[in-house]
Amino acid sequence: MDVGIMKQVFEKIKEYNRIIIFRHIRPDGDAVGSTKGLKEILTLTYPEKEIYLINCDYSDYLSFMGGEDEDIDDSLYKDALGIVVDTANEDRVSNQKFKLCKEIIKFDHHIPRENFGDINLVEEERSSAAEMVAAFYNEFKDELKINSTAATYIYTGMVTDSGRFRYSSVSGDTMRLAGMLLDVGINVDVMYSNLYLKEFSELKFSAHVYNKMSLTENGVAYIIVDKAMQEEFNLTHEKAGSVVSLMESIKGSLIWLAFIENDDSIRVRLRSRFVTVNDIGEKYRGGGHACASGATVYNMEEVNSLIADADAKLKEYKENNEGWL
Repeated sequence: MDVGIMKQVFEKIKEYNRIIIFRHIRPDGDAVGSTKGLKEILTLTYPEKEIYLINCDYSDYLSFMGGEDEDIDDSLYKDALGIVVDTANEDRVSNQKFKLCKEIIKFDHHIPRENFGDINLVEEERSSAAEMVAAFYNEFKDELKINSTAATYIYTGMVTDSGRFRYSSVSGDTMRLAGMLLDVGINVDVMYSNLYLKEFSELKFSAHVYNKMSLTENGVAYIIVDKAMQEEFNLTHEKAGSVVSLMESIKGSLIWLAFIENDDSIRVRLRSRFVTVNDIGEKYRGGGHACASGATVYNMEEVNSLIADADAKLKEYKENNEGWL
């Protein structure tokens, strides 16, 4: 934890009367939970300030947490502090008007790709951006305020981005901060029900995925969710992308790929256990975490090339490492 940079961020927040919070496109639980949690903390602490959370897309899956703010006039951005959360590079920011802000803070836990902020608070060892928000609150808790609403938002981000606290990025500090939030007051039954209960049609789709997914020679599991499959099961892009998690329990398979067909491209979700895959994501116009990345390809030739790269990497890993299952 870089307390020095954290203090710089806090001083900037205190300096500005208008603060606008941003996050990445196609938001996940961490992007939504961290930004809504940060907004709630700042609104509670500084009721006299204008605090906005403005983006250009949202997530049906996370609608139980409520929406975001309507856009404001462009002129109001110009004397505002912009805080971009959970976003490694500026072209993935949902609301590109963040560039109009007088100063920008990058508040992120991904492997650094671009330092586009005037202040860049990047802690790639953190399990989530939400954990960073929790740590930020904890560092300045003598001045900042929190309530159960903010705690629930932040905890939701931590739960979703850490795989329910199962991933290797989870540390003792992660759990201590989660405990702090639980002490504030969170209805975990309601939260988990909203996150993980499924419609019957979703279970039928899962069965279809298990029937259609493939496995390479060295154990890369993959599925192609084409337009026909999306239409048959009435899938949003978000639901289509979630299929990658259905492959994580295959013994001997350490890399999982989901290819989601869009109108003009094929979005890829890469997940892994033990093996780093962000370099593969970066090769195909993406990137992210060591074991959770994204990419974009444009035809079946590139699909097959990415699968081959993943298979070669997994083969090399298995030949040179022990202890994998």
